[in-house]
Amino acid sequence: MMEDEWVRYGCQLALPGFGKEAQLKLQKAKVLIAGAGGLGCPAALYLASSGAGTIAIADDDVIAVSNLHRQILFTPDEVGLSKAEIACKKLSAQNPAIRLVAIAEKISGQNALRLMEDYDIVIDCTDNIESKYLLSDACVLAGKPLVYGAIYRCEGQLSVLNVMNGDGSRSPHYRDLFPRANAAAIPNCAEGGVMPTIAGIIGCMQANEVIKYITGMGELLSGKIFILDAAAMQSRIINVGGVSNTTINSLPQTSFVELISADELKNGLDKHAYELIDVRNTEERNNFHIGGRHMPLDDLATNLLMDEDDKPIVFYCQTGRRSAEAAKIAGKKFPRGHFFSLDGGLSAWEKTGLTIQENI
Repeated sequence: MMEDEWVRYGCQLALPGFGKEAQLKLQKAKVLIAGAGGLGCPAALYLASSGAGTIAIADDDVIAVSNLHRQILFTPDEVGLSKAEIACKKLSAQNPAIRLVAIAEKISGQNALRLMEDYDIVIDCTDNIESKYLLSDACVLAGKPLVYGAIYRCEGQLSVLNVMNGDGSRSPHYRDLFPRANAAAIPNCAEGGVMPTIAGIIGCMQANEVIKYITGMGELLSGKIFILDAAAMQSRIINVGGVSNTTINSLPQTSFVELISADELKNGLDKHAYELIDVRNTEERNNFHIGGRHMPLDDLATNLLMDEDDKPIVFYCQTGRRSAEAAKIAGKKFPRGHFFSLDGGLSAWEKTGLTIQENI
């Protein structure tokens, strides 16, 4: 490590029990952050600034205006650009001495184990329950610790899952904490709202647990859940036991929403079989669209109306991530409706060579 790097990290090196040995452990560490949103941005910032040697950020979404109040790495000029790529660019500028890896793809049952293979620890900064189960299951199968974080309105949760105990057993994972959860009953930030500062608090605490795990400093939140109510400024820690009692044998391989390919959608539109709804923001819509109604994701829960005999609805966005969320929201509101998400979003649509005018 160069002399100026020791100067950069001087304040943490001065911590009792930290020192150069801990800093060198950080320098060698490889961390995978799943999600570059409200939790992922502050977690990544503090890991980068503290000198974590390799940080990978996995997120297939693009930046939206509605993200900016809590996703502090991004600016209005970057709306529509890849979250993973912009985050890595910003973090590289903040600390040129570390390695940043942008993974602009959705973590799924097909790629989760491959994506986390080269990393020492995973941070769950996702915003939906299916991804949390998936990441936890994958970490169990891969033998990786997972730093779990979640936020809702003014509340936050934090825990370190699947940590190796001294006897070779593993600490509880997500399915030990939450054996059964109805994903459709749990709103995301767009539906339920979120205080931006709670994202910063929990995201920073996730980074703190990673640093503790890598350096061996302090006591991990393993076998425990930290719960914070920022509105009342009250917190508590719940002990959940030291050993996992749930076995994981495989990862879910199915999609959680019904997908439709660009080719299938094109054929259906030719027969007037579907209604389109664009769930992106206004700026994205003005730049390019394939017709249909415009209903940004944040407005969908209150503005979507339909009758039982309406055509099936296909939601679309740039990558398919927001449209998948839209399909879930619509399915909860209208259980008898038929909803699709455009697989791969407009990125996949544009590869078909179709023009806008064909479908307005």
